[in-house]
Amino acid sequence: MVKIDIKEIEGFKIGQAQDIQGATGCTVIISENGAVCGVDVRGGSPGTRDTDSLNPINNREKVHAVVLAGGSTFGLDAAGGVMKFLEEKKIGRDVGVTVVPNVCSAILFDLKCGDSKVRPDGAMGNQACEDAFNSTIWNSGNYGAGAGATIGTTCGTQRAMKGGIGSWAFQYNGLMVGAVIAVNCVGDVYDLEKGNILAGMRTEDGTGFYSSEKAILERFQVREDLFSGNTVIGTVITNAKLNKSQATKLAAVAQNGIARCVKPAHTIFDGDTIFTMCSGEINASLDAVGILACKAVECAIMDAVKSAESFGGYVAAKDFSGAVLSND
Repeated sequence: MVKIDIKEIEGFKIGQAQDIQGATGCTVIISENGAVCGVDVRGGSPGTRDTDSLNPINNREKVHAVVLAGGSTFGLDAAGGVMKFLEEKKIGRDVGVTVVPNVCSAILFDLKCGDSKVRPDGAMGNQACEDAFNSTIWNSGNYGAGAGATIGTTCGTQRAMKGGIGSWAFQYNGLMVGAVIAVNCVGDVYDLEKGNILAGMRTEDGTGFYSSEKAILERFQVREDLFSGNTVIGTVITNAKLNKSQATKLAAVAQNGIARCVKPAHTIFDGDTIFTMCSGEINASLDAVGILACKAVECAIMDAVKSAESFGGYVAAKDFSGAVLSND
């Protein structure tokens, strides 16, 4: 297993657009020929578009793009711009009078980081597509869907930290698997190698970390929405040949990558959603693809957090030298 650039996985184009000061953006993963797609929605507060069509019992065979966006539910508008762009490129299902692109989407809540009136829209979706077709280099951190992402919001924004978007990919012989993940979780992100919190909720004085799991337990009788909105959303891409049921199972398996390094994961206030896109170039077992997918998701989460820049009062991991809190 060797690390590769995610853009080395043929059959996919990846682009991003963002408003830096508005602290929001979107990320698009495009398959011009269509990819077999699955989805797993694990969080309790999802915001998605056209995911029912991905159910293996339903008719849809291929998806032409997945859009990850900020802006809360407003950000679903970005998918309209992606559809228009792809239609103009004649990418989609041929229905005689035009082509209809199959575009799915998931959003995250970032309205408190920058300007809450700035949201991903059709124009931003179009811009992300142009970025993808221009083969722009990938940027992790405060870009695309991760521009306004935050981490560790259990006790409010004043104790949270900056999240972001990341990517990672692996190759094993001819099998390639990669992940694009936007990290905007309620919980804390742990460094898998050291077992310590890398970014998450801080103590009241801001000098160290305070376990989000402990804080939630301390508030076990409080039922209202303490956290406003959060999520980890992403897409796993692979050149493996999988059917729709297998792609759906792969999305569920890939969620384990979140559970391994985000604590707590999949809370009622997260909208954790993972898509999978399979180009079908190489025969591979589902378990083999799943092993690489989980590892890619883990590493993409770490990449997002380590690449994030401090913004809007949210300190990034690279700028925080607080006391270490272990996984114990």
